[in-house]
Amino acid sequence: MATEIFVNLPTADLERAKAFYTGLGWRINDNFTDHNAACVIIDEHLYLMILTREFFATFTDKAIADPHTSAQVEVALSRESRAEVDALLEKALASGGTELREAQDYGFMYARDFEDPDGNNFSALWMDPVAAEQGPEAFMAQQGQQEAGA
Repeated sequence: MATEIFVNLPTADLERAKAFYTGLGWRINDNFTDHNAACVIIDEHLYLMILTREFFATFTDKAIADPHTSAQVEVALSRESRAEVDALLEKALASGGTELREAQDYGFMYARDFEDPDGNNFSALWMDPVAAEQGPEAFMAQQGQQEAGA
């Protein structure tokens, strides 16, 4: 059995959160969705559990941070291309999200950051497959050698 990842996030408005995430093209698993929580299917083995703040509080004795004023986690999601990174950002904006900063383009990696209406941070990123395999420094050194030989 493959490991599945469930990222749990609090929301102040469950219906708004469900509309936002389905606006990204993700699906709701109705079998694990009720008035307290929604299971959002991002991809095979990757899920968000969007929980009302009150229900989220039943899982911890710690204070629940307000994601509009505190950052505790950023969920980074890889995409197959720069165009897919841009497409996810556009869907996020159209669904009520906010772009956090301008695109970060490092040549071997491209990322766009956004937050959902509750203030939870996300990053969509693409990395050159060779850079991912070799590591950024080795990739950039190889690129520099290729340019010098050209």
